[in-house]
Amino acid sequence: MNPVQSTETTPEPAIAEEQGGQAAAIAETVGAVLAHAADALQQGTGTDATEIQMITDAMVRLLVGAPLRSDGQLTIKSLAEEAGLRRNKLTHKHTGLKDLFYALVKAQQAPPRPFIDKERELSDKQKRDLARVRAERDSLRTQIQQMARVIHVLEVENHHLRESAGTDSVVRVIRRR
Repeated sequence: MNPVQSTETTPEPAIAEEQGGQAAAIAETVGAVLAHAADALQQGTGTDATEIQMITDAMVRLLVGAPLRSDGQLTIKSLAEEAGLRRNKLTHKHTGLKDLFYALVKAQQAPPRPFIDKERELSDKQKRDLARVRAERDSLRTQIQQMARVIHVLEVENHHLRESAGTDSVVRVIRRR
């Protein structure tokens, strides 16, 4: 028996995975078409089609979140690293693929969602806590400055007492009965 799936609201990670899958499918399709076109036109020594295929395969891996050779970030540097090519291949030779990658990354990122009440309350509480901690910090700074002044005055008085005690620099203890 298959479990019954709810059709209410889809969780956000599932939406992101679906968008990543759609972007990966687009990249794969465009890459296959470009590689086929490069082969048909015989523009190079056959390396163009290979490079295009390597780049689109890397795009697919990055967009679905399964990198093999890079850190997984959605940048041109990571794409070139994932494809096993130098970055200038993307920035100078295959600029169309670079633009496609940027467009797919931008389309994959969902617009920011509004705060829910619980998050807003947490944010307000954190702001109040921060204001309280800053006020406490300022109070402690003031106390530290006062203590530093008192210590300085005591050091000066101690120095004067030692000078007035005599040249032997011996402090004599007076015992009380």
